[in-house]
Formats: sequence, C-alpha cells, structure tokens
Amino acid sequence: MVCSDRALRVGVCGPVGTGKSSLIALLCRELSETLSLAVVTNDIYTDEDARLLRAAGVLDADRIRAVETGACPHTAIRDDITANLIAVEELEGDYAGLDVVMIESGGDNLTATFSPALVDVQIFVLDIAGGGDVARKGGPGIERADLLIVNKTDLAPYVGVDRDQMVADAEAARDGRPVIALSRTDRSSIDALTSWIRHQFAHHREGTLVPVDPGPMAAHSHAHSPGDHVHAH
Repeated sequence: MVCSDRALRVGVCGPVGTGKSSLIALLCRELSETLSLAVVTNDIYTDEDARLLRAAGVLDADRIRAVETGACPHTAIRDDITANLIAVEELEGDYAGLDVVMIESGGDNLTATFSPALVDVQIFVLDIAGGGDVARKGGPGIERADLLIVNKTDLAPYVGVDRDQMVADAEAARDGRPVIALSRTDRSSIDALTSWIRHQFAHHREGTLVPVDPGPMAAHSHAHSPGDHVHAH
C-alpha cells in the first residue's frame, strides 16, 4: 500500500443556486481547526465565488484561488482540466502539508461531473427548493457521484416539497451510494457531512481511495408503456 502525501481533492458541483459556495464555506468553518484546507472556485468570467468566500473569512484569503473558465464550466472540470490542475498544484506548492483542496464547479446543469484526473471524490449538490422531482430525474452526478447532498432541507415546508420523499427518491436513484439531507439548522446532518469528508481523507492518506468516474451519461430508459422503444445507456 502506497500512502498519499498530496492533498485530498474534493469536487463540489451541481446546478446554479444549489448552495455549493455555502457548502464549502460550512466545511471550511467546521474543518479548518483540524485540517489544512484550500479552495479553488470556477466562474465563467469572474472571480465572484472566490471573493464571496474570502469576504466570509472562512480561510486566509490566499488559500482561495479562482479559475475563470471563459466557457462552459463543465469543460474546465471534465474536458480540459489544465487550469484547475495548475491552481491546485500551486496551492499544494505554496502550503506544505495541505490536507484538502475543495474545487467548486461553476453553476452547471444536472450533467456536470468532474474528471477523476482532477478530483479524488466528488459531491453533487441539489437544492430542495429546486423541486421535489429533481432527484428522481437522475443524471450522472445524482446517480453516481461519491456523495449526493439534498441541500437546504429546512426550506421544504415553505416550498411545498416533501423532504422525506425527495430523500427516498435520491436514495433509490443511487443504488446504495450515500445521500445526506443537509440543513444548517440540523447539527446531525452537518456532523454526517464532516464525518464523510474525514473518512475520505483517511482513505486517501492510506492510499486506498480510488477515484471513480461518474461518467458523462447515466443509465436510463425511454420505456413508458408496453410496446414503447427501450433506449438504455
């Protein structure tokens, strides 16, 4: 077994407005006393997410770096990952002993996933206010990311979503892969998230963590009634 001495690279992706930046801020606040952290954000033409995290004071400002993708954010986390790799490697060079680098995708759609050449594990984030049916619609991130977060669950009563049903749909779509229903007002959900990160970090340090590619497509079928054409990937 070969132990890894570089940082664990955690990808955080999901549609616009699902709470990716606030999730990263939460993890920084919860973990920074015991782990050495850094962040890389992705935006098309700005460094706004990086500036927001710096303004929040969750880490020293220089530990938060921005990548301006200039094109579809999906491209920079999956197809041509050069800019993100450079940013991560610069952080690892600047901060000896860095434990975890979190890489935030620019807001994309349900098809966004990270290349396993860029991240060791990836988190896909859904917003409960985005609709209770989103989880069962599937997609590579929803179905096969290492962790699915159903975020802002405290908002469920105000947006007419059945929280328990959405979580059950997510669990059914993921075939046993972990799902966390997260709320900043629910301490147990925060503890579950930080425990998951620590568990991945331990496996990474041991050299037993193997990145898994969720793929650009998820298995699906277009069969709706007898005689319909079945189309699966």
